[in-house]
Amino acid sequence: GQTVVVENKAGAGGTIGADATAKSAPDGYTLTLGTTSTHAIAAGAYSKLPYDPVKDFTHISLVAITPYLLVTSARTPAAGLAQFVTLAKGQAGKMNYGSAGNGTATHLSMEMLKDAAKFDMQHIPYKSNADADRAILSGDVDAVFGSMPALLQNARAGKVKPIAVGTATRSPALPDVPTVAEQGYPGFEAALWLGIMGPAGMPKAVVDRLHRDLAAVVAMPEFKAAMDTNGAEAIASRSPQEFTDMLRGQVDKYVKITKAIGIKLD
Repeated sequence: GQTVVVENKAGAGGTIGADATAKSAPDGYTLTLGTTSTHAIAAGAYSKLPYDPVKDFTHISLVAITPYLLVTSARTPAAGLAQFVTLAKGQAGKMNYGSAGNGTATHLSMEMLKDAAKFDMQHIPYKSNADADRAILSGDVDAVFGSMPALLQNARAGKVKPIAVGTATRSPALPDVPTVAEQGYPGFEAALWLGIMGPAGMPKAVVDRLHRDLAAVVAMPEFKAAMDTNGAEAIASRSPQEFTDMLRGQVDKYVKITKAIGIKLD
């Protein structure tokens, strides 16, 4: 029963938009779509992150989880992950990959793969997923390790070549594309979660109402169908506390990963 205005605040891996929400009035009228990038990876990648992903937000509910998908440009002569790694090693530092920006999940996913497979590629950060997707379509970059919804339709149309899925199991959206783990790197996992959050201090009654309504939306056949079409899984947290607990675990995980790989963005 409310008009929802979407205000895109791109940049800095989505942290600009997240920060704007953290600093808004906690009345339930300003919300953000928090992601793995903005609320888990950023905690480890930025030493001066302007918000605390846990303390500065009210975590309401997850809405979707999606695998990360490694695709190459149609011009890149690699039919699978093994050929891609061999190609990258043979042209050390000459090939490149695009991302949605420094410190985003699209950045860290490829850095995790580089670390696991021991190859080097130049990183070209863009301002958004859309910009990175345009770069891979035009052949300006050799590869992108991006979210399934952003890349799926172009992969199905043959405009980019899907060579590996980042989750532990294959995606029903692209059942013929093997996982990174299947192709020689057991334990590798890269996925994107998305959840609705507001600023810290929101009234419990408002949070409970939003959680109940979000859960109802996520359960709608139309929403599930839309997520399935884009290679994502519709999923709602059983409670706001469950979402908060999950987030704490994600922050701990990615702080360790960014430290181990040596990613620092400030």
